[in-house]
Order: sequence, then structure tokens, then C-alpha cells
Amino acid sequence: MITKNEGDNRMELPSVYSIGILHGDIKNLAEAPKNFDESKRKATLEIFPQFLQGLDGIVPGQTIIVLFWLHKANRDVLQVYPRGDRSKGLRGVFATRSPVRPNPIAISELHVLAVHDNFLDVSGVDVLDGTPILDIKKKISPLS
Repeated sequence: MITKNEGDNRMELPSVYSIGILHGDIKNLAEAPKNFDESKRKATLEIFPQFLQGLDGIVPGQTIIVLFWLHKANRDVLQVYPRGDRSKGLRGVFATRSPVRPNPIAISELHVLAVHDNFLDVSGVDVLDGTPILDIKKKISPLS
């Protein structure tokens, strides 16, 4: 059910919950690559056991799209300097890939290195250790 909150224009949406958690070596924002396409970092996606069947068909060598909830991101900022470069001037967060935004959902394309039961070893990681996973999707290729 979608309802409008009293006193503002925001809508209350159905609940979203995590399907897993990322285990990696990026412990703080200063260590995080600016984007997945610049990262060689490796990590493990732990998918909670009740979602194991959803991993059927994911194989080493493929690229997956992972949606993360940036649980430590600031949700009150609406303008940023793109990539921290003040010479570019302030931009609205919706015109950037900044992690700070009203709903801090991140999207990453990760390369699957190995699959072990409900664990996926991946590369291309740009999010912090402990980041909740919201969803995984197949990357669309021209031939799929």
C-alpha cells in the first residue's frame, strides 16, 4: 500500500529488506574507489539462505548488477561537487553518482569469480564492508 505522509509530499512505500550482505576489505569511505568501473577490489556477497534458490543460474565469469543500500550515507545532502572536484561547481545529486542522496541506493556491476552455495566471490567492489544487498540482476548484454 502506498500512502502519503502528513505534512509533506513524500509517499510511504512498501518495505524493502536486504537479501544479503557484502564482506570486503573496504572499511571507510576514504578507501572506497569512486565507482565500480575503476575498482579491482574483491569481496564476497553473502546471500541469506532463504534466497539461495534465487542464485540458480549465476556462474563464474558473468557480470551481475547488484543494488546496495548505502547504510552509512548522508541522506540530507541534495547538491555535491562531482567526484569532490570543486572546479566543476555544485550539481544536484540526481545528476551524479554520489553516494549521498535521499535514498542511498547504489548500483554496481560486479564480475563473478566463484559461487559457493549462498556466497558469491566478486570483483569490482566499490562499497563498504557490511553494506546490505537489496537485489541482484543479470546484466543485459546485446545477445541476451
